[in-house]
Amino acid sequence: MSEETTMGQSLPVNETENQPAEAQPSRPRFGLGSIMLIIGSLSVAGVFGLALARQNKAQPTSGAAPEFSLTTFDGQSFKLSDLRGKVVMINFWASWCGPCKEEAPALQATWDAYKSRKDVVFIGIAYADNGPRSLDFIKQYGITYLNGPDLGTRISESYNIQGVPESFIIDRKGNVFEFIYAGITQSALSATIDRALVKE
Repeated sequence: MSEETTMGQSLPVNETENQPAEAQPSRPRFGLGSIMLIIGSLSVAGVFGLALARQNKAQPTSGAAPEFSLTTFDGQSFKLSDLRGKVVMINFWASWCGPCKEEAPALQATWDAYKSRKDVVFIGIAYADNGPRSLDFIKQYGITYLNGPDLGTRISESYNIQGVPESFIIDRKGNVFEFIYAGITQSALSATIDRALVKE
């Protein structure tokens, strides 16, 4: 406390009146944009985490083949287990996939060689593809075996596919007989199917 003289009088003066107010601690403020950026970053991290987890899981090469249901482009519905007792060739493909176009003729030629048999079934599964484009692809390559879309990529996820094309041969007991990573030829595929047919 100090004194100030006014008209010969001394008046008490509060020293704090002339001092700046004490600074208040600042608080962080998050705007809507910041919150959306954080949410977006977490979402991207989650997607990459799921992708990495899938990459760490290999495609099945033995054991029971993952069960799935499929409705074909022409409306037929079935489950893989309905085909027990038959050798099943499953091919994951897409109309935008270059290697799929390269092996399409070999797949159809192999099917033509086995389609008269009652114990061999071919299934094409369109992965992350556009319906009309899938149908154009089927028409372009004259594909006549069963084909349907992988809605929600549920089937491809259960088989842990890393891309297309990828194929699996399933034996009569419903087990994975062989995994084929692209590059299918008619001779190699026929040899694999024949080995699966004679397997006890």
